[in-house]
Amino acid sequence: MGLLALAVSTLALAAPTPAVRYHDPHFAAILTTHKQQALYTWNVEKRAKGKIRCTGSCARLWPPLYATGAVPKSVAGIRGTFGTVRRPDGRRQVTFNRLAVYTYVHEGPRQVLCDNVNGWFVVRLRR
Repeated sequence: MGLLALAVSTLALAAPTPAVRYHDPHFAAILTTHKQQALYTWNVEKRAKGKIRCTGSCARLWPPLYATGAVPKSVAGIRGTFGTVRRPDGRRQVTFNRLAVYTYVHEGPRQVLCDNVNGWFVVRLRR
């Protein structure tokens, strides 16, 4: 019974994945939320070395992917590193390869409408 309790508590401690791999017919492998909503990074933040610049009306149009609990550094099947960054409002946002990730408010599941639009790029995954 001791081993069973240990196994159950280990499963309970395992952090849920912050994002998943999705194969888009046009963009190939991309990073999405669990609801298959595409994730984006913004070149403005890349040039600012990862500092959060999308706040206020920008964050309403480009909702951040917030961290809920621990975020694992790696996820099976996804090449790259996850982490978090503290937003100006104090909340933690998920990062991928040191860049904050966002969804686009006018997209539904399995849609990519804003790749290479005003410096926003869908997160493409390498094999």
